[in-house]
Amino acid sequence: MAQADRLRSVWQPQGGSQYHFLRCPHFECLYHGTRGPGKTDALLMDFAQHVGSGFGGAWRGILFRQTYPQLEEVRAKTKRWFPQFLRGASWNGSQSKWTFPAGEELLLRHMARPGDYWSYHGHEYPWIGWEELTNWPTPECYEAMMACCRSSHRGMPRKVRATCNPYGSGHNWVKARFIDAAPQGEIIGAEEGLARVHLFGAIAENEILLEADPHYLERLKADSNAHRRKAWLEGSWDIVAGGLFDDLWDPRVHVMDAFPVPESWRIDRALDWGSTHPFSVGWWVESDGTDFVDGSGVTRPTVRGDLYRIAEWYGCTSKPNEGLKMTARKVALGILERERDLGYDVRPGPADSHIFSDAKIGRDIAGDMAAAGVRWTRAHKDPGSRRLGAERLRALLVFAHCRAFIRTVPVLPRGTKDPDDVDPNAEDHVYDETRYRIMARKGLSGEQRIGGMH
Repeated sequence: MAQADRLRSVWQPQGGSQYHFLRCPHFECLYHGTRGPGKTDALLMDFAQHVGSGFGGAWRGILFRQTYPQLEEVRAKTKRWFPQFLRGASWNGSQSKWTFPAGEELLLRHMARPGDYWSYHGHEYPWIGWEELTNWPTPECYEAMMACCRSSHRGMPRKVRATCNPYGSGHNWVKARFIDAAPQGEIIGAEEGLARVHLFGAIAENEILLEADPHYLERLKADSNAHRRKAWLEGSWDIVAGGLFDDLWDPRVHVMDAFPVPESWRIDRALDWGSTHPFSVGWWVESDGTDFVDGSGVTRPTVRGDLYRIAEWYGCTSKPNEGLKMTARKVALGILERERDLGYDVRPGPADSHIFSDAKIGRDIAGDMAAAGVRWTRAHKDPGSRRLGAERLRALLVFAHCRAFIRTVPVLPRGTKDPDDVDPNAEDHVYDETRYRIMARKGLSGEQRIGGMH
């Protein structure tokens, strides 16, 4: 019996997304959707379908989870399936590796941080798999391993395959790379020779699971977290996911139309500096307690100390969490240009203390910016200020309708070491800049809030 026939005799893709995933010819494919369509099985079988195809030891694969304990389910599935249809398949537990009779290999590995890439630098893996891609808070690990997806064997498939649900610390960048780039099934980047595509799978396709566990859907519906419930039941990416503020954020409540700023209100700016990573400049107005007239002409009261984010400049490339590498002088000149467009008298506000004179780096970013006409005050960064800033932000949660703010702040994940703070590996530059401004608030009385404008 041929290898393909043995595979079909033990496991066959169910109609729909599993079938299309295994037959996807493109270099990069994300298999996402609701819980339960059989994404993990399909990921393993995508590698297995090429075992015994004549490539021998040149057919090597590596499958990643973010942490070693997360690999347990994957290991269990391989031990269930591989020996049944891959004759002579051998598992080496100490190396966490499957070896097959013709020399093919599948390694099961964990990659927690970008620096882990160097354990694989120079390796050749024509098949690279990522299980639960949204567990990685940034795309750095995923993108670094692209260099290893290669082979000198003519005719060898080259594949990067990933599965995930919406939700998780990496929700934002995965959504930007795949979901926002094109509708499902539509090819992205074909002109560069690195075509990628995303495929949606639904629990309704998995008749085997629903027959064996008819109450599975009811358990998903019982989840008290509305965002997670929408992600896992509907596979929706239009959620706030995985984070410190996802129980509070509602754009219908937390986004305001622009209104003329009363002359008596304070206007200033805040900065989180970045070069390789993005910088974030936010322009803020702080109420002195006087009323304002909103965009629809309705007079609204304020409390002294209310904050409104009226504009922003997020210094990033088209890739999430990648900075523009601009000089301090150019950033300062860009700030002044934007302030002329705003038409307000803007006062110096808080900036990351690292921009001030630092003998270790031999630079004075604040000094360079001051020479160009932009001055800053030092941000409050005493011990515990990150947690305190996060708590105040939760208490003040009426957010600005600025694109970078909306894209990055509501989805910030909790830290694994300190769940009361955001994950320091996430794209937290707008959040840090916002936190600096909150901690520097001038007038504090009554119910303290943050408002926003677009």
